[in-house]
Amino acid sequence: MSSHRISPERPYPPEAPESAVATEQEDGGGVMALLERIGSVVVPITVALYAVLYIGVEQMYAVFGVNPQQVGVDQSVLLGRLTSTLVLLLLVALPLLGVIAGLGWLIDRLTGGAANRLLQGIRKRPWIAATAAALWCGATYWGIFRIFGTLDLFVMVVVAVGLGVLAFLIPFRLMRRKPVGRAGTKVIVGGLTGVGLGFLLILSLVEGAVDVQETGQASELLNAVGFQDQWTVVKSAEDDKPLYDGRWMMLLGESDGTYVLYDCDKLETFRRPMETTNLSRIQLDPERREGFTCGDLAQQDSGN
Repeated sequence: MSSHRISPERPYPPEAPESAVATEQEDGGGVMALLERIGSVVVPITVALYAVLYIGVEQMYAVFGVNPQQVGVDQSVLLGRLTSTLVLLLLVALPLLGVIAGLGWLIDRLTGGAANRLLQGIRKRPWIAATAAALWCGATYWGIFRIFGTLDLFVMVVVAVGLGVLAFLIPFRLMRRKPVGRAGTKVIVGGLTGVGLGFLLILSLVEGAVDVQETGQASELLNAVGFQDQWTVVKSAEDDKPLYDGRWMMLLGESDGTYVLYDCDKLETFRRPMETTNLSRIQLDPERREGFTCGDLAQQDSGN
């Protein structure tokens, strides 16, 4: 009879406590779920906002009768300008979102958790969640309507509610039945939010370009998208003598061997070949006297 003892079986590898495994899965899942939620909202907003901002830059230069390509703003330059604009908007949005999250946390604490329970209850009711998303999507069209016409607040509320109920309510309610549909709702809401913000920026860019025509000064928003608020005195390359009575011209840009200039006094945009033109006394964002407006010579010519 053998004297060897059989040792009791040991589980290999040793099993971790269920509580530790649950905690690890909960933490990892929570972080990944948070990143997924942030990405599902931020990405469509950013993509839509970038696409609409491209249209806004075209409309901005159209005020001066040119397009971005004619002033040397090609796709690569425009990508860099719009990327910097999105970064600035992100820097403004992050503190705002932080303040909103802090206020939400404070309200939830003051109400003893009732605010969070109310929010979760609203999310679990498909009709309420779909109605909120539909009304928000209807409100995003406000920027589009502002470009094509002037609407007061009451009319805009009616349009937002009517458009949201008629166009988005039932589809969003049907999409709430499955996780894929709920994710699609986030993408649609995020995309329309970016489009709505983009059209508001387009309106601001066009108004800023008009202000440049009238006052000769660019706003901070135009500077953020890379508008060239640069002024110079044009001289002849042959004898280096000032042209146009030595008046200041705004240099919109250069492309294909030509300068694109804006005459603030005559309210005209014109081009000059680079080989016959010298630029002197270049200034960025020059100081203007109070009450300065463009068009003095244009008014005198019309008066004569």
